[in-house]
Amino acid sequence: MRTTVISGVELHLTPPDVLDWEWVGREELRRQLLAAWMVLDPEDYPLSPRLVGKPGVGKTTLAAAAARSLDVPVYVFQATMDTRPEDLLVQPVIADDRKLRYVASSLVSAMLTGGVCILDEGNRMSEKSWASLAPLLDRRRYVESVVAGIKIKAHPEFRICATMNDDSSTFDIPEYIHSRLQPQILIDFPERDEELAILRANLPFADDKILHYLSVFLQRAHERDEPFTVRDGINIARYSLKLAASRGDELTDPVRHEVLAHATRQMLGEDALYYLPGTRMLSLDDLDDL
Repeated sequence: MRTTVISGVELHLTPPDVLDWEWVGREELRRQLLAAWMVLDPEDYPLSPRLVGKPGVGKTTLAAAAARSLDVPVYVFQATMDTRPEDLLVQPVIADDRKLRYVASSLVSAMLTGGVCILDEGNRMSEKSWASLAPLLDRRRYVESVVAGIKIKAHPEFRICATMNDDSSTFDIPEYIHSRLQPQILIDFPERDEELAILRANLPFADDKILHYLSVFLQRAHERDEPFTVRDGINIARYSLKLAASRGDELTDPVRHEVLAHATRQMLGEDALYYLPGTRMLSLDDLDDL
């Protein structure tokens, strides 16, 4: 494990994540995120954007893909309701030799290595945890670890963004943090051709007819403001194919429809079948007309 010393305190760094994720379509969103991270002048500093949208629309994928394009280490910190300031910064750990060691979080490790930190589902954290990040999110760009008794300055190349779910299971962000997490980049549902491309990118081995059906299913659900996302479509496709393979069935049209309906019902409930196209498998040309 890599270490560094700050004000006489040795910190053990967390290794970066390996995220070989691809962002498909909607290049304007990637451009907006990368623009927020730019530095134009020695007096300038990068912004700390927040990516907002429903669960499963690709917020973390967008952040990871943008970070990879900068060719720097990428770190993901998964926020929860139980996240404490010391979880965000530095934790004391009793090592095998019974000595106290200080372990830097993925966020602090990104700060020290000049990487990108994706603060995932940030609006699940309490205000107390957010308060510990206030000086990091403005031009001061540092944090203070009460546990280790040190102030930690961010590397010039350090970048951060927060993903936030647009649902009822989250906290309101305090205003003094809200004003620091700018700009807001809204990730909405993709168009059908983009959604189909995302399905194909994530399921290159999948039956194309199933993917077409699911792209129609998702677009119909979006029109009724259902929370179903492309992540749901990917999971339904995976399970449908596994169901067919487990029975040794050839993917005929009746089998496709049966496994799709079965997987949809199990994953999203009976009501979701309303959005599945038809009671029989249509041709790809028919699907394009839906």
